[in-house]
Amino acid sequence: MIREFLYKYYIDPIRYGQPYNPVDTLTYAIILIIAVYLVYRWLQRTGISVDRRFVLATLPFVVLGGISRVIQDTGMIHSDLQFLLVTPLIYFVIFFYTAGSLVISRVAEKRGLIKDYARGYAAAGVFACIVVAGVLLAFGLDRGSVHPEVMAIILSLAGLTTLAVYAVLYYGARWRYVRDPVYLALISGHMLDASATSYGIDLHPLVYVEQHVVGSQLIEWTGTAFAFFPLKLLVIVPGIYILEQYRSEGNQALWHLILLAMIVVGMAPGIRDMVRMILYV
Repeated sequence: MIREFLYKYYIDPIRYGQPYNPVDTLTYAIILIIAVYLVYRWLQRTGISVDRRFVLATLPFVVLGGISRVIQDTGMIHSDLQFLLVTPLIYFVIFFYTAGSLVISRVAEKRGLIKDYARGYAAAGVFACIVVAGVLLAFGLDRGSVHPEVMAIILSLAGLTTLAVYAVLYYGARWRYVRDPVYLALISGHMLDASATSYGIDLHPLVYVEQHVVGSQLIEWTGTAFAFFPLKLLVIVPGIYILEQYRSEGNQALWHLILLAMIVVGMAPGIRDMVRMILYV
């Protein structure tokens, strides 16, 4: 009974690329919350300040997670190792690389090998992104299937919607705090996710489907993937307001870590979807 349950709700969705179901969605959400707390406690012990600089230095690893996921989408790995690049296992892979880079950078800083751990930490993420992007580009060129116009369309849509949201919040609602780079990363990451999803499902020549439970239901109800934009706004706008209230009264380190988690769940899948559509996989 337990074996059947595990295969039905956890293993088979990973192995066969099935859509998310309510059980694994809730489980992964709980794991995310627990992981954020454990990482927070670990960072406290190491003496690393979880601040704006830390969040911005971690963004290359968010990009890395998104593009690494595409390697499995291409089918270039035929062994079971490919499942290490499938959600949720890829989160553990990226986490260990990120944590390792952070520890090494911190040790290097203490020994005087580098002046600032954050720069070394970010550089490790950028380097890995360049390597993975190079692999994907080589794969696309070999197939003769690299479409930069897709990237231009998605990034333009994401940029315009980000500017619109920023203008409404900054000038309309007078939320001056949204000019903080971490809030801008949050808004742009989720607008990228909405743009990639909308373009991929409604406009891309290939047939893409939404795998998340809420998203797929929304598309079914509205008849268009562009409904993702108001859905995103219903989540991130109240989220920004609540976070800002907590920011002035609560723990700054935990505030930044929660914000980073929110950036990840928007930016990483958005990048993955965009790169998939650029390569037509």
